[in-house]
Amino acid sequence: MTAPLTLLGIESSCDDTAAAVLRDDGGPQILSSIVSGQTDLHAAFGGVVPEIAARAHAERLDLVVAQALEQAETALDKIDAIAVTAGPGLIGGVLSGVMAAKGLAFALNKPLIGVNHLAGHALTPRLTDALAYPYLMLLVSGGHCQFLRVDGHDAFTRLGGTIDDAPGEAFDKVARILGLPQPGGPAVEAEAARGDPTRFALPRPLLDRPGADLSFSGLKTAVLRSRDAVVAEKSGLTDQDRADLCAGFQAAVRDVLAEKSRRALTGQGDLTGFAVAGGVAANQTLRDALKQVAADAGLPFIAPPMALCTDNAAMIAYAGLEAFRDGHRDGMDLAARPRWPLDRTSPALIGSGKKGAKA
Repeated sequence: MTAPLTLLGIESSCDDTAAAVLRDDGGPQILSSIVSGQTDLHAAFGGVVPEIAARAHAERLDLVVAQALEQAETALDKIDAIAVTAGPGLIGGVLSGVMAAKGLAFALNKPLIGVNHLAGHALTPRLTDALAYPYLMLLVSGGHCQFLRVDGHDAFTRLGGTIDDAPGEAFDKVARILGLPQPGGPAVEAEAARGDPTRFALPRPLLDRPGADLSFSGLKTAVLRSRDAVVAEKSGLTDQDRADLCAGFQAAVRDVLAEKSRRALTGQGDLTGFAVAGGVAANQTLRDALKQVAADAGLPFIAPPMALCTDNAAMIAYAGLEAFRDGHRDGMDLAARPRWPLDRTSPALIGSGKKGAKA
C-alpha cells in the first residue's frame, strides 16, 4: 500500500498558463485544473508570439497556482511535491514555469520534479483510464506529431513522426490561407462539416512510402494552390468554396493519420490499447477514424476528455507522480529545455512546429 500523495503541477510550455492539484490515494484524482489561455493576446499576429507568451506566463503563474489550490480546497503546506514542465517548448515560457516551481520548492522545502511536456500527454491515458503498459500513443498537436510505444513512464520508442509541419500547425496555416480565425483547428472543423471532401483532389503525403513517418507541409501548399485556382477563376472564394477546401483538407489529414496508425500498430502485438492525445485529438472526424483503426486491430481506443487533450497541468502532475513514485527528484539546477526528445535513441525529427521544437 503506497502512501497518499498530493502534487502541484505547473505547465507553461506554449500559450496556456496552467496549474493543477492531483491527489493519489489508491488512484489519481484531479482536485483542480486551472488553464489561463492567451488566445486574445496573440490573435492579431496570426500565431503565438514567444515574447508575449513568456511575459503573460510570468504575470499569471502565481494567480493560476492560487486558483488551483483554492479549487482543490488545500494549501501549499499540504503539497507533497511540485511537478513542472521543463521542456520542450518555447524557452521563455518553460523558463517562467521552472523558475516559479523552483521558488515554491525552495521556500516550502518540497521535492521538485521536472517533467517532459510530451510525457505528460503520452501518460494521460493512464491518468484517465488506468491504461496498462505497453500501449501505442499518437501524440498529435500544434507543435508535435509522433507515434510512441509507451513501455513505462520514462520508456518511449518513437515509431514514426512528422518530418515537417505538425497537423495542428497545418490546420492553423490552412485557416489563415482561407481567412478563418485562429486557432485554426476548430474553425476548419466547423467549416468542413458543411463541405464536400471530394471536390478538390488533395494529396495524401508519404502514403506511397513505407513506415509511419508523416508530412503535412505539401498538403498545406496544395490547399493554397487550390484556393488560388478558384480565386483566379471566380475572382474570389464563396462560402461553399471555403467549406469544400476545409473538408478536403480535413479528409486528407484523416486518411494519412489513419493509414500511418495502421502501420505503426503493425508488429506491436503485445499492446494493451491505442491512445491519442494532444490538441488535434479534439477533432471528432479524426477521432472517429482512429477509433476504427483501433477496432480493426482489436484494441481499445482511448481518447482523453477534451480538457485533457490540450495543454494542462493535471497531466504534468500525473507524469510527475509516476516519476516521484519511481524515486526521481530534481535539484535547483533543473534546466529549462527547448528540445527534449522522449525517445533518446532515435535520430531527431526534422523541423520545428509553431508551438515549439519537435522532439
